[in-house]
Amino acid sequence: MVREIITLACSACKRRNYTTTKDKKLTPDRIELKKYCRFERKHTVHREIR
Repeated sequence: MVREIITLACSACKRRNYTTTKDKKLTPDRIELKKYCRFERKHTVHREIR
């Protein structure tokens, strides 16, 4: 399989809140998604970490 499991960390509190999968061939760059952070209690940008 080409899809790889990645972890998303909150840009505000730096905690690793989410895991998801992505296709490395289609999106080789790090992804940024706006998701809900339960520690900040608001929607923040979550970035892929390695």
